Amino acid sequence: MLKIRLSRSGAKKAPFYRIVVVEARSKTGGKPLEVLGTWNPRHDQLFINRKKIEEWIKNGAKLTAKVKALTRSV
Repeated sequence: MLKIRLSRSGAKKAPFYRIVVVEARSKTGGKPLEVLGTWNPRHDQLFINRKKIEEWIKNGAKLTAKVKALTRSV
């Protein structure tokens, strides 16, 4: 099963997230299949490739709760 979730990067106390597609059982730091967007909560910047997300959902990927909330806000 595939999941579309956040992958954290960035410095200590300066988080930066990538919205990625990964195998559901992979580790948090595992290699993603594809990067679909980014989110910088400190500067409130969100970039999402909606077409790619829709393609992955059609192929059976599930959104996590946080990614679902972020996609609704755009």
